[in-house]
Amino acid sequence: MTSLTDCQQKLNYQYQNQELLERALTHRSYLNENRSISESNERLEFLGDAVLELVTSDFLFKTETKLPEGKLTSLRAKIVQTKTLAAVATRLDLGSYIKLSKGEEASGGNHNASILADLVEAIIGSIYLDGGLAAVTTFIDEQLLQDYKQLVQNAQVEDWKSKLQEQVQAKGGIAPTYEVIKEEGPDHDRQFTVQVYFFDAVQAEGTGRSKQAAQQAAAQQALEKIVSLG
Repeated sequence: MTSLTDCQQKLNYQYQNQELLERALTHRSYLNENRSISESNERLEFLGDAVLELVTSDFLFKTETKLPEGKLTSLRAKIVQTKTLAAVATRLDLGSYIKLSKGEEASGGNHNASILADLVEAIIGSIYLDGGLAAVTTFIDEQLLQDYKQLVQNAQVEDWKSKLQEQVQAKGGIAPTYEVIKEEGPDHDRQFTVQVYFFDAVQAEGTGRSKQAAQQAAAQQALEKIVSLG
């Protein structure tokens, strides 16, 4: 693993508390072989996911002043999707810094899109804790938002979640919610099953190699169900 100094240079951010960066770089598999370390980056990932959504929502609200809520949601989904975040990690070579178990590393975990996307969210969470909202907003702007129109144009994943939300709200319902009901497989080949809930009932489920992919699959199934029922 390369030095934390090099990593901070690539992030263009200098940590006041470098322990936060070390934790952000620690995958849960690493704990299995290093019992002295008690915490992985999962809690930071949870926080970073929320911070990323807030900063991106604020940016789009202020930038795209003519777009309705559904279109803003669609744009945000493309910006924060796994593919986009993994591309940021690849561009910054963050896979060289992540701490993985020997088995996870041998199986290519430092190139796994889901692991890399989670890593970016964990780093966002760590910068927020270390430097506050202004610092993390600068980081997100530099890495994701400056070229967001090109990023969205290049996005290849169909945004079924946004399409489903538009349909449900058009019929007077509230935004669908998603719940992971099953996780299977090793870290490098994880399989998630997700259910989507709206109109006071579970409407469909989907599977994928990331939570986001499973949510999209569930949304696609639900949308096709709505269309078939008219």
